[in-house]
Amino acid sequence: MKTIGLAFSAILVFLSVSSTAQAEVLKITVDDTIQPITQEYIDRAIDEAARRDDQAVLIEMNTPGGLLDSTRHIIEKITTSKVPVIIYVAPSGARAGSAGIFILEAADVAAMAPGTNAGAAHPVMLFGPTSVKPDDEMGRKIENDAAALMRSVVSRRGRNVALAEGAVRESKSFTDQEALSQHLIDYIAGSENDLFHQMEGKPVKRFNGDEVTLNLTGQQVTPFGMTLKEEVLNYLMDPNVAFILLAVGALALYAEFNHPGAVIPGTVGVVFILLAAFALNLLPTRFAALVLILGAFALFAAEAKFATHGVLTIGGIVLLTLGGLLLVDSPIPEMRVHLFTALAVSIPLGLITAFLMTIALKATRNKRVSGAQGLIGETGITQTPLAPRGKIFVHGELWDALSSADVSAGQRVVVRQVEGFLLHVDPQAATESAVFSAPSR
Repeated sequence: MKTIGLAFSAILVFLSVSSTAQAEVLKITVDDTIQPITQEYIDRAIDEAARRDDQAVLIEMNTPGGLLDSTRHIIEKITTSKVPVIIYVAPSGARAGSAGIFILEAADVAAMAPGTNAGAAHPVMLFGPTSVKPDDEMGRKIENDAAALMRSVVSRRGRNVALAEGAVRESKSFTDQEALSQHLIDYIAGSENDLFHQMEGKPVKRFNGDEVTLNLTGQQVTPFGMTLKEEVLNYLMDPNVAFILLAVGALALYAEFNHPGAVIPGTVGVVFILLAAFALNLLPTRFAALVLILGAFALFAAEAKFATHGVLTIGGIVLLTLGGLLLVDSPIPEMRVHLFTALAVSIPLGLITAFLMTIALKATRNKRVSGAQGLIGETGITQTPLAPRGKIFVHGELWDALSSADVSAGQRVVVRQVEGFLLHVDPQAATESAVFSAPSR
């Protein structure tokens, strides 16, 4: 029995050692703005590290800043994590700007690579509108709220509260050396291995007051990437991409309305606009900017009707450009539509839309003058095979057509009769043959 007991104990010890040996460091890279998809990525990594019972989560960060709601959620996730979280601002030249310094200070271990910087977290940049300056009272409330968040995080980590608050109230920024010497961070390391070596055997104070010792030298570092869904959504979260999708989708829908039955423009338009709407729903969108964009298309339509020699088109381009620039109310320039993007979309789109609307208006006027009977005798091109029914293109529009004989796509036909919205046609070759074979009198 003693032998069996000793064997059982040995198995338990072996399994325990094996489990400890399998513990790893989970690493993610955040090289982007702080927004809902970044938040989801960090959340998922911390949850996965807890599930696997890893020793630590290493977040290599390079960010200009981001959104308040996402920043607060990430801080909450880090401070309540069961696994110690290491924030490492890297590589050299990287920064933890604006929202980034809040996340850096929330970490169990805060580290920076040589040649990096952190700070400039004044609430006008991080929390306030980009185009409208808040009044003094509201400005003080926003600033005090941001400063309180910074103090609550930094004090629990035992770092320099006064200096960290200065990053909020005075927009101070710090180099890696300044941050280390003034106790805003814990280490400066040239690489993650160097960081692990410096941390070896040193206690780490958790947010709940507990202390742990991390021995990460030589441990396996496992990269943890974004899912395909997160990568796609992260790309769509770029305001420039969202604005392009919105503008091109609107143009495609107009093309579909102008040529019913074309299908492809309508499908593209619906998909693009839904993707843009999804992205803008996650971003801080100004709905007044959407009104400007709608106003731009109204001016394009008015240009086609009143022919002001380009005055209304120019006005539409100006409104579309302003609508793009004001579309996303972001705290940092990296999360707004760039001027180059707004102009590159607005000018071609304005010219193309005005041109298409002019053509459509001319076709409508011609149709009113001639009426349905004006189509009789006109020549059209088959868009689909007529066997004997299909679609033809005549007078700048798609029509349902019924042929007296089968006709392949791309052939010419002559309209013989108009019955509601259905055209009765004959193949042009058959018509010409009948004319040429008629007996002379």
